Amino acid sequence: MKAILFDHYGPPEDLRLAELPPPVPKEREVRVRVRASSVNAADWHVLRADPFLVRLVCGVFKPKVQRLGADLAGVVEAVGPGVTRFKAGDEVFGCLPLGFWGAFAEQACAHEDVLALKPGRSSFEEAAALPLAGLTALQALRDVGGLRAGQAVLVNGASGGVGGLAVQIAKALGAEVTAVCSPRNLEGARSAGADHVIDYTQEDFSAQDRRYDVVVAANGYRPLAAYKRVLKPQGRYAMVGGTGKQMAEAVFLGAWQSEKGGRRFGRVDMKPKPEDLECLRQMLESGKLAPVIDRRYPLAQVPEAIAYLEQGHAQGKVVITVA
Repeated sequence: MKAILFDHYGPPEDLRLAELPPPVPKEREVRVRVRASSVNAADWHVLRADPFLVRLVCGVFKPKVQRLGADLAGVVEAVGPGVTRFKAGDEVFGCLPLGFWGAFAEQACAHEDVLALKPGRSSFEEAAALPLAGLTALQALRDVGGLRAGQAVLVNGASGGVGGLAVQIAKALGAEVTAVCSPRNLEGARSAGADHVIDYTQEDFSAQDRRYDVVVAANGYRPLAAYKRVLKPQGRYAMVGGTGKQMAEAVFLGAWQSEKGGRRFGRVDMKPKPEDLECLRQMLESGKLAPVIDRRYPLAQVPEAIAYLEQGHAQGKVVITVA
């Protein structure tokens, strides 16, 4: 089978397309014939070892796992011992956990608990665009933010993969949503269901009088103090991305900024749970979720796809199609 590999940390152009033997499913694993995957910011963060903390998890001097790609959608080809949830021929989608990546390939093995049946009404590309970003958005809103129906939500960075899905999921959970994005993405945010939109080139959301129960920072490019100003007294802040500086601030200063019985600041540590994948599957099946696909690339052009996403101008998800 063909697969994308990286032997060292560096730029996307250092990735290579290689021939590998088909993977063999282990205990409670299935082998999936990959039909589509998608690129996430996590791919280029790991590829470049940026921030440096990536090296502590993925290998200090060189990557311990030489494969990228968390999201996948495809058809089950074979099942390993103990598998009870799937059989050969099932159409599935899911999110491989860090350390088990490998979706940028023609075949991949995955534990059955990180997969769900693909909605029949959705294409493989739509399903592949959802898992990592959708799970991150869901867990940011529900678990870190404690979102309840009727609450006010601010999504900063509402045009990207996570931000765009956060707007849709928040609406599906009954929230009033304000989306912050660039001028060219305002209509897209409205189409995703945002009740209010803010053009960050014209307005500073932190200088307005509106206050929010939940703030999702899908890019994190503002200090915690700016978000603290717009949170209600019992508000919750969830960070899901940003520069190394912003990530470090959320990790090391979030607890210090949090108030006992008041505002709370947290960072999303997404985990692919079967019940959360099923929640996303139901939203996708019912039409409450509709992933926006910005561009499609074939497997051999994964380096170009990652380079494009890294520029920060993608309006939605960047999908990899696998023949």
